[in-house]
Amino acid sequence: MTQKNRILIVEDEQKLAKLAADYLQNADFTTAILNHGDSVLPWVKQQHPDLILLDLMLPGRDGLSICREIRGFSQIPIIMVTARIEEIDRLLGLEMGADDYICKPYSPREMVARVKAVLRRLQPQTPEPHAEGLTLDANSFRVLAAGREIELTAVEFQLLQTLYRQPGHIFSRSKLMDLVYPDQRIVSDRTIDSHIKKLRKKLDELLPDQELIHSVYGAGYRYDRQPADHA
Repeated sequence: MTQKNRILIVEDEQKLAKLAADYLQNADFTTAILNHGDSVLPWVKQQHPDLILLDLMLPGRDGLSICREIRGFSQIPIIMVTARIEEIDRLLGLEMGADDYICKPYSPREMVARVKAVLRRLQPQTPEPHAEGLTLDANSFRVLAAGREIELTAVEFQLLQTLYRQPGHIFSRSKLMDLVYPDQRIVSDRTIDSHIKKLRKKLDELLPDQELIHSVYGAGYRYDRQPADHA
């Protein structure tokens, strides 16, 4: 990358924020640090970082509400940082649409690896046309058809891209989890189900007369070019 990616670190623990910034700078990123939840949204709208490392527990606005509001106007990749294991499914898509998460206490090297992995999903790729008239643009996570477009999160885009490249092939939830989260972290089936539900809803806005992603009872999901009699 000729231009350094800018990472916003939102963390109220000063030593941890400085440590994260040091490791990211050593990995050739530029960084900015905010330590209060109330300052995040104005800063993001003005500065447009390439990725946000967002702590869950902050003074002022908490990380969940910040993530929710950012998703209302931007698909900037967000990696949530949490010590609350029970929140992980929510963070990854049941409600918030975060792209990834890191549990405290975390290894700074693992954090840098996660940042790089999420940003790799954003690297320019040639938009892919599809038989249904869809065009998938991995540069912007947009899907276009019939003069309309929708914008997906990084995880939603990766799921759609995986499914439609092999129409008719049934992907189990565990296989999709391995593809979306290759570090083999422990997440529940509900996480994939939630992403698929949100993806279907967005595709229905684009092509309301076609059901492209289908549930296969007890097996997983498949992409189908023809409308099915049942999900």
